[in-house]
Amino acid sequence: MTAQTLDVVAIGNALVDVLAKAEDSFLETHGIPKGSMTLIDEPRALQLYDAMGPAVEVSGGSAGNTATGIASLGGRAAFLGKVRDDQLGAIFTHDIRAAGVAFDVAHATTGPATGRSMILVTPDAHRSMNTFLGAAVEFGPDDVIEAQVEAAAVTYMEGYLWDSPSAKAAFLKAARLAHGAGRKISLTLSDPFLVNRYKDELKDFMEKHVDIVFANEEEVCSLYDAADFDAALQCVRAHCDVAALTRSEKGAVIVSGEEVHVVDAAPVKQVVDTTGAGDLFAAGFLYGITNAQSLYDSGRIGALAAAEVISHVGARPEQTLADLVAAQLGPAQAKRA
Repeated sequence: MTAQTLDVVAIGNALVDVLAKAEDSFLETHGIPKGSMTLIDEPRALQLYDAMGPAVEVSGGSAGNTATGIASLGGRAAFLGKVRDDQLGAIFTHDIRAAGVAFDVAHATTGPATGRSMILVTPDAHRSMNTFLGAAVEFGPDDVIEAQVEAAAVTYMEGYLWDSPSAKAAFLKAARLAHGAGRKISLTLSDPFLVNRYKDELKDFMEKHVDIVFANEEEVCSLYDAADFDAALQCVRAHCDVAALTRSEKGAVIVSGEEVHVVDAAPVKQVVDTTGAGDLFAAGFLYGITNAQSLYDSGRIGALAAAEVISHVGARPEQTLADLVAAQLGPAQAKRA
C-alpha cells in the first residue's frame, strides 16, 4: 500500500484573481449578478478589466486557496490544475509553490491562456466573480498525478470543474485511485448555479464516490430542492459519511450519521471581503480531520481560517494559520497529532 505522505491533494481550476472594489451601480451597469460566479469568455474578461477600478492580482481558484490554507496550518498539500506557459501561469505557479503546496502538473504549451477571475467587491463585502476559465478547462485524466492521489489521506475536488467534461473524467479517475488506495474523496459544491445545472449528476457522484461533502446553505438546499436547511441536512446525511455545511454568520453544522455538531462562526472585527471564506473553512476542516482532530474541533479550525480570510482583501491567508489556531484553540489543535 502507498505510504501516506500528503494530507490533501486538491483538484481545481488554476486561476489568478483580479480583485477590485466596486459599487452596486457598477454591477448593474455591466449586468453582473451580485454575489455569484458567472462564466465569461476572454473578450468579456478584457472588457471588464478595462472598466474596473484599480485592481490587485493574486493567485486564486477555490481548491488552490484550500490547498494554500492547509499548508499555512502546517499540513502537507498538493494541487492539481492546469495553467498555460504564460505570465499569469508563471504567477500562479510561483505563488502556490511559495505557499508550500506541491504543484507539478505540466503547463499547457498550446490552447487558451491561463484562467482568471475578475472579482468585484462591493461595500457590503460581497464578491461577484466573473470567471474566464481558460487553460483550466483543459485539465483531464492525464493530468492526475496518480502517486499524489494514492499518497493523500483526502483528495478534495472543486465542484466548479464539473463544467468541464475532461475534468469530470479526471474526477472519476482520481476517485478510483483514491478509494483503491484506501483513501477518502471530498467534494465541494462550489456554487448554487452550478448545483442547479448538474443536480442529478452531482447527487449520483456523491452517492457513488464522495466521503466528505462541503456546501453552504444555499447550495445544499438547491441540491435537494429542500424548503429549508433542516430538510436539506436530513437529505445530505444519507448521501455521504460527513457533510460540512456552512451558514455564513450562523457558523457551520457538521453532520456524520447520527452525529450533529454546531460550530459558531469565529468573531471578525470587520468583514472586508468574503472571497475564499468557504475555501478556507474547508482547509481548516480537512487539516483537522487528517491530523487526528474531532469533527467538532476540525470545524472550529475551519471557522478560524475562514474568519482570517474575510478580514482582508484576497482569498488566501495573510497570517500563518498555524499560529492563529495555536493562539485561539491551543497548541494541541495547531500541531500535527
